Amino acid sequence: MPGCFRLGWQHGLLDEVYKARDVGVNSFVLFPKVPDALKSPTGVEAYNDNGLVPRTIRLLKDKFPDIIVYTDVALDPYSSDGHDGIVREDGVILNDETVYQLCKQAVSQARAGADVVSPSDMMDGRVGAIRSALDAEGFNDVSIMSYTAKYASSFYGPFREALDSNPRFGDKKTYQMNPANYREALLETAADEAEGADILLVKPGLPYLDIIRLLRDNSALPIAAYQVSGEYSMIKAGGALNMIDEEKVMMESLMCLRRAGADVILTYFARQAAAVLCGMGSAAK
Repeated sequence: MPGCFRLGWQHGLLDEVYKARDVGVNSFVLFPKVPDALKSPTGVEAYNDNGLVPRTIRLLKDKFPDIIVYTDVALDPYSSDGHDGIVREDGVILNDETVYQLCKQAVSQARAGADVVSPSDMMDGRVGAIRSALDAEGFNDVSIMSYTAKYASSFYGPFREALDSNPRFGDKKTYQMNPANYREALLETAADEAEGADILLVKPGLPYLDIIRLLRDNSALPIAAYQVSGEYSMIKAGGALNMIDEEKVMMESLMCLRRAGADVILTYFARQAAAVLCGMGSAAK
């Protein structure tokens, strides 16, 4: 992923946030790279209050108290199996046992100061369970951005390679959505709304503009789109080979996500695109 790096939580991260704020970016999503020694079948490191993500949240909130911190709620960074949930011996993902862990993870992140927790695991019932767990601990004002329509996509490859987070066996098709199925997005939208989600997210972004529009037309909640690593890397590669104008294609792709109905866009182009919008051009590359 050209231009994207794994950042040290005490050093590189702060510099990146400072540069992003300088061009108007004020919301940040944290994705951890956890040492293998801390991974386990049940992902207990996910709710360690002194783990990488809670420490990072506290540091960011101390240095930049006005920023909005989004977190990822899922077990795959902490699982020795590389899956978003706990895996039974026969390979079945244990939904309810996973949700129990996710609730503890979300509360730990909220306790550290997260503004928005974002369950990306695609387990059934996790939004309602997380909302109840947060409220029970007094975190009524912490929002939930649910990965409502997360597809089992091939566009995630560069991210998984960067974080070495590919499943150790099998794939994620039993809990992520079939790319050919758009109707399921409506079912997930209704469920997440009923369970208390504050934002509904579609992932990937550009190949799923129809799903973004589908959610926009069927929900009054804010809609988010995640322009994933494969989308980003293809634009970067095309630009590097002088096959496309990287800056123009970057801005057009983001505009298309917005046109389809996205109120929020998660993108690895955030700082670069913000620099273009504020007239600094390629200075943020």
